[in-house]
Amino acid sequence: MTDSRATEREEVLTKARAAKAVAPVLAQLPTSRKNEILLAAAAELIAKTDDIIAANQQDIDSGRAEGLTEALIDRLSLDATRIEGIAGGLRQVAGLKDPVGEVLTGGVMPNGIQMRKVRVPLGVMGMVYEARPNVTVDAFGLALKSGNVPLLRGSRTARNSNAKLVEILQGVLANFDLPREIVQLLPCESHDSVQDLITARGLVDVVIPRGGARLIETVVTNATVPAIETGSGNCHFYIDRDADLEQGIAMLINGKVRRCSVCNATETALIDAGLPDADKLAVVRGLQEAGVTVHGDVAELEAFGAADIVQADDTDWGEEYLTMDIAARVVDGVGGAIAHITRWSSGHTEGIASNNIVTAQRFADEVDAAAVMVNASTAFTDGEQYGMGAEIGISTQKLHARGPMALPELTSTKWILQGTGQTRP
Repeated sequence: MTDSRATEREEVLTKARAAKAVAPVLAQLPTSRKNEILLAAAAELIAKTDDIIAANQQDIDSGRAEGLTEALIDRLSLDATRIEGIAGGLRQVAGLKDPVGEVLTGGVMPNGIQMRKVRVPLGVMGMVYEARPNVTVDAFGLALKSGNVPLLRGSRTARNSNAKLVEILQGVLANFDLPREIVQLLPCESHDSVQDLITARGLVDVVIPRGGARLIETVVTNATVPAIETGSGNCHFYIDRDADLEQGIAMLINGKVRRCSVCNATETALIDAGLPDADKLAVVRGLQEAGVTVHGDVAELEAFGAADIVQADDTDWGEEYLTMDIAARVVDGVGGAIAHITRWSSGHTEGIASNNIVTAQRFADEVDAAAVMVNASTAFTDGEQYGMGAEIGISTQKLHARGPMALPELTSTKWILQGTGQTRP
């Protein structure tokens, strides 16, 4: 092991030990105090907007010099409006119910012992994420309110932005006479620090990856610390023969172009073969007129008059674009749509446009995804839209948490039994 590698590893483990040491302090913090800190952090982010944008510009300049795609540049970019949105997320979290200490169930044993099952923090929460500096603040806010200590391993492309944000958040904690170690940023110069974090058993209680499919697979496959899998978003939108066509096209376009670089963006349009050719053509042209490049089976789409189609292969059906591109396919009704989604979905969000209640119900029942949208854009799969405040990620797994993960999903439980001296025979 080289000296620099040893130094990096020791930094990760030192910060993990510090996080473990301060976890009991945060776990016992009263709700009112946590809310005061969140509101103060929101105000400080707004006050330091110019400083944040200056740090972010350094990352944008470096990213463009290194050839980052415009989709990644969009994910990386912060401006006054986005910073206000990030601060608004903290304010929203401050207004949410504190899950810590909530009694979920309970009872009394025949011998008089009182039982209750309560929510408790997970503990030290490792976050591994890509070029989205807003995640730095989202993770801090949700972790603080749920009593967890976040260890943040952001990407190298956002290192200046993340460093400035954590500096501001640590300053707020210090103003409340709390340890700065309640939020820490890990080194990001090499991928080795990720491995150090996700194998720090005994120091880190859970790790949550948030980013592309490759990052998530790497973390989930190699972690020895328990991992909560958040998924990439290969999201589909099906326009049924019984849809309001104008509404269906509007929802499809909104899901694709509102912000094409996010995980809830629509990546595949599924068009019912039962639609008239003119309506099928309207779907494709609507996307193209919105600036979207359509990929698909050229012969299939040209059969009803579509033009300027890029020939698709399995990559188009199976992966996120995160750009102004979309795959399009004609399917044999709702059954064909469900079959395609079953084959290619990442389990994130799937949508349908249909005014046929039986068709819509079949789609909702048979599609296996964290979220199913019936006559609504896929863009609504979002913790803030669900009223949760900022989200830590969108889980596509089926254990513990599924869909947008907010405060309750960042807690575990424990049983508390209170007796009066009972002994077991």
